[in-house]
Amino acid sequence: MINIGIVGGTGYTGVELLRFLVQHPKVNIQTITSRSEAGMDVSELFTNLRGHINLKFSNPADAKLDTCDLVFFATPNGIAMQETEALLNAGVKVIDLAADFRIKDIAEWEKWYGMQHACPNLVAEAVYGLPEINREKIKTARLIANPGCYPTAVQLGFLPLIEAGIIDTDHLIADVKSGVSGAGRKAAVHTLHAEASDNFKAYGVPGHRHLPEIKQGLSNIAGKPVGLTFVPHLVPMNRGIHATLYAKLTKKINLQALYEKRYVDETFVDILPSGMHPETRSVRGSNICRIAIHQPQEGDTAVILSVTDNLVKGAAGQAIQNMNLMLNLPETMGIDQVPLLP
Repeated sequence: MINIGIVGGTGYTGVELLRFLVQHPKVNIQTITSRSEAGMDVSELFTNLRGHINLKFSNPADAKLDTCDLVFFATPNGIAMQETEALLNAGVKVIDLAADFRIKDIAEWEKWYGMQHACPNLVAEAVYGLPEINREKIKTARLIANPGCYPTAVQLGFLPLIEAGIIDTDHLIADVKSGVSGAGRKAAVHTLHAEASDNFKAYGVPGHRHLPEIKQGLSNIAGKPVGLTFVPHLVPMNRGIHATLYAKLTKKINLQALYEKRYVDETFVDILPSGMHPETRSVRGSNICRIAIHQPQEGDTAVILSVTDNLVKGAAGQAIQNMNLMLNLPETMGIDQVPLLP
């Protein structure tokens, strides 16, 4: 069995990691840390896990993470970078679900995240954990930067168009909606029920932390800098990402065939039949990204609709997908659940 540690297991991403890992046939969850909940039964905080896990949250100082085979960081930004180097030196593989290792330009990262990076020497080594692009690198990595929720849906949506070289990459538009769980489990006014329900709003229009991550990924695919307008929105649902992506076509091509061919071997990317519209509820609780391709009035604009569960393919599920690749396990092991309806 593979011994797993989870740092910061009290948030929505943490409980999703646990929900999948307790069902994973090759995993033993060795320790789950939380300073605030140390000593509490995990199943007391997360009652959905009753009967599936018999662990208490432990203080990070007592967790013996260096005896694990792999450690997940489900922590706020700035935590993993403090502890990763020591774990790697102890032979432990690391998957960071926060943003500490996603952006290769250290100055850019420090500008967006407002702190000095603690281990810039590891940023170059970290592999960006989007399997549909970096599968082979992930297999041999010891440090994974798990992608953000918005960046996953946007990059998977734009990827085939950019790879084919058939769009104007200077003027990409990503209009993206997220459920309130994307803001985390902490108390905040804007996610209170009376604030978020029966409401719809954009935020972060001048700039959002996921913008440089998305631009970096798309630019790597294009082989040159891309221009991107990214506008996130908060919608009154618990979970889900819906990305509506716009790109001007520079060549005529069968877009449906292009996407079907690109993702034919990707278990977790589902290309819908022509003319369909994906729903966030169709991927709820699953590691699937569903995509539909449109070309309104057969004009020169491609409209790509991409939906994911922000806590699964946008976070915990993708992290386990990366874990499976790193540990030479079947990629779908433990994360091939059917989405929940209604």
